[in-house]
Amino acid sequence: MDIFETIVAKAAGISSTSPLASVLTGRGDIMELTERSHEASLRPKQPGGLTHFERAGLACRVAKLNGDAGLTRHYESMFQEGSQAIADTGFDGGGDARLKAIIRHTDLVATDPKEAAASDISALRSAGLDDADIVRLSQLIAFVSYQIRVVAGLRLMAEVG
Repeated sequence: MDIFETIVAKAAGISSTSPLASVLTGRGDIMELTERSHEASLRPKQPGGLTHFERAGLACRVAKLNGDAGLTRHYESMFQEGSQAIADTGFDGGGDARLKAIIRHTDLVATDPKEAAASDISALRSAGLDDADIVRLSQLIAFVSYQIRVVAGLRLMAEVG
């Protein structure tokens, strides 16, 4: 795997000629695991109750809420029909109670996770998500949040270095 072709490297703007090239090369194992986690989070073979297009839309939404243009562009490239609406931070789910609950929870955890409470999980269950899908949603939000932090850290290192 070419670590400079990974999503994180591209989003952070790091190429093989970058001063940070040796940092990524030295941590190729983490870059590879991050790439595998991306595939598992966004395009799992068995997506359960969260479709691939919903996952792409939610990941893009998290990137937008965190102001990461590079990752937003990446997730927009994964869009399928329906993803655009979910990624629109002005869209609240419309009349779809399930989607409304998923979006509300995603926005809360992506922007103010310490405010999340047991009642938020209950709201997801009430909207029809089972425990496995709640875990899948949580994993997706956590992964994209991790990815955003890694990209931000690499960008900061590039600015300082």
